[in-house]
This record gives sequence, C-alpha cells and structure tokens, in this order.
Amino acid sequence: MAKFLTLEEWCNETYSVETRPSIQTLQRWARNGNIYPAPEKHGRRYRVKPDAIYINPNDLALGKKIKDAQSDEPARSAFLKKVINDTAAHKV
Repeated sequence: MAKFLTLEEWCNETYSVETRPSIQTLQRWARNGNIYPAPEKHGRRYRVKPDAIYINPNDLALGKKIKDAQSDEPARSAFLKKVINDTAAHKV
C-alpha cells in the first residue's frame, strides 16, 4: 500500500521555498485535476502520492509527462488515454 502525503507535505518536497504555491492554490489544482495521479480526499484533506506531478493543461509535452509519471496501473480516464496515445489530430 502506497504512503500518501498531505498537499502541504507534497508541496514541501516538490517545491523550493521561494516557489511554493499557497494551500488554496494546491487545493484548486487538486479539484481541477492538475495533479497526476489525482489526489484522494480523506476526510477534509487531500492526500497525494509522493511521486505525483503538477500538469499544466496547456503544456505541449503533457502526454510524455503523464506517460513518464504513470505507474503500472492503466490510466483511469479516457481523456488521459487520449493524451498519452496522442490520438488528437494536429493541425498546423
């Protein structure tokens, strides 16, 4: 069973002191799906896996970041599968 961290603990391990986001920002990221794998709500607090990453939806390398961060278990949503497989048509 994987150990879960609170958003604050994850933030302290992931970000330097100068660039740490506020707790409100971390909670918004958790609600909006900007953290992968998605945090789980345990009671009133979000818990996240230690190897979780922040994903920017406007990032062109999003699929690669998710694929690199993905564990052995398959992606849970069709959106993530679509991003990972890069099935969206690219128009220039």
